[in-house]
Amino acid sequence: MAEIVFEITEEFGVISENAKGWRTELNKVSWNGGVPKFDIRPWSPDHSRMGKGITLTEDELVALGKLIESRNDPDDFEE
Repeated sequence: MAEIVFEITEEFGVISENAKGWRTELNKVSWNGGVPKFDIRPWSPDHSRMGKGITLTEDELVALGKLIESRNDPDDFEE
């Protein structure tokens, strides 16, 4: 299996943290030397390991933001 090379180029913030210290974060990440993209996934405390996540272009992130904004009724979200 080929090694995955990544570089976190910009950190935007933490979405959540679990009891083991892994944090789901929104970052901008370059995967295998590619153009950095927006990335949502869990990271170990030292960013040496990561869980499964989603990578989005800027256009996709904007579209996601618009979808979230369109659900402006708090009752639309389940807890």
